[in-house]
This record gives sequence, structure tokens and C-alpha cells, in this order.
Amino acid sequence: MLHIRDARTGESVPAAPALRGLTRIETAASGLDPTALRVLLTADLLVRALELGGTPVWATLTAPRQHAAELRSTATALAIRPFEDGHDLSAGLGEAQAIHVTTAPPDTFGEGPVVRVAPVRWEAEPAPEHAPHPALPLLLADPEAFRLALLSVPRSETARLDPGALGEAAGRLARWRRAVAGWARQPSRPVPDAVRARLRSAWEDDLDLPGVLRVLRDVASAPDLADGARFETYAYADRLLALDLARGLGSLA
Repeated sequence: MLHIRDARTGESVPAAPALRGLTRIETAASGLDPTALRVLLTADLLVRALELGGTPVWATLTAPRQHAAELRSTATALAIRPFEDGHDLSAGLGEAQAIHVTTAPPDTFGEGPVVRVAPVRWEAEPAPEHAPHPALPLLLADPEAFRLALLSVPRSETARLDPGALGEAAGRLARWRRAVAGWARQPSRPVPDAVRARLRSAWEDDLDLPGVLRVLRDVASAPDLADGARFETYAYADRLLALDLARGLGSLA
């Protein structure tokens, strides 16, 4: 079962009701910038992890109206699934457990665990000043590399990004996609039970995405693992990561 650290209490708590009733992910973003996108990405990962565990989820977004539409369209480029409008919360869903995803202080919100997200810092020369946020054009030039760069940093730590970090993420994605395309040419094999357990243990422990990525690195280099099992492992993990790891299928001669 997925557990998250509640910023309100500091305790690890279940992210879903005991009977797997509806869980509402209430996402609050303050504007159109890399930190807001990290908040939305964290909510997206929560939704995906809960759904992989069989929990129904309803995700909402509350953001300044002048930024809401562009924030939603920018999130789509990062493979973040759509949110309902948080300004129009349904009274009929008031009984659902709520999880709040935000950068704001925990006491800003009502009942339910609060997942706090650390900021994103761009540590390089910015893009032209007319952009909504100076670094956004550079970050979104390769949105999947940006997504991977964020996934590589624990949510509670400031993500310090620069062109080097994005280039490293883009290179890792390219290597993984080439590897996945090659593995796919071999007979399929199931995800080993021990590997599946490691993946779930990582993401169910407060969404430890760096831990998930470590498992994938280990799988890629494990000498005694069939290529078909490597492929199925990466495909399984990508249901959460949404990095389009199978993009290169059919591209190898």
C-alpha cells in the first residue's frame, strides 16, 4: 500500500482509505513556473501510483485563473494527465479522502494529508525575459528529459537544474530507449517477482522515484536477467514514470 509523509504531522500515513474508496488529489499551484509544474508532476505520480494499486482517484487543480489554462497545456507536454477544476469541487464527493499537493504551509488546508513539494531552481543563464518564466522554454524544449530530471531528485529536496542536468537526463532517456528497443526483439519474460517487489517498495514508500530509477539501472546491468524480462520491467515501471520508454520499438535494424 502506498504511504506518504504528511507534512502536517511528519508521520507516514496511508495514501488511500482502508477499503480503497475514492481518494481526491487536491493540487494547488501558485503560478506558471517550474515549481508549479513539479507540484503537478507530484500529483500525477500520486494518481498513477494509487491507480496501479487499484484505488479510484479524482484529481483537481486550483491555480490562479490567469495562469490555469496555460499551466494545464504546459503540463500536458510533461505527460501529466488532466485535472478537474479545483474551484468547482463537487459537494457529493466530500466523503472522499483528500490529499493536498502543494508548496504552501500545511495549515493552509483542511482535513487530509499534505504532500509538500520543494522548489525548482534554474541555475544557468535564463531564456528571454518575455517568457512566462525565464527558464520554461529551455526546460520544455525536451519535456521528457525535464520530467526525468525532476524524477531523479527526492520531492523534499530543491531540484537544482541547468543545461548539464537536462542533457544528462536526455542522454539517459536515449540510452534506455535504445536498450528497450533491443530487448523487445527477444522472447518476452515476466517481471521477476523480486524486481517487481523492489519497484513497488520504492514507489509505495512516499513516492521514492529516485529509488525506482535505481532499480531500473540495476535491471539494465544485471548479468543473469533475460532481455525479455528487462523489457517487461521497464514497460511496467513506465506505467508510473510515463517517460515513453518504448518509443524506439521497431527503430532498430
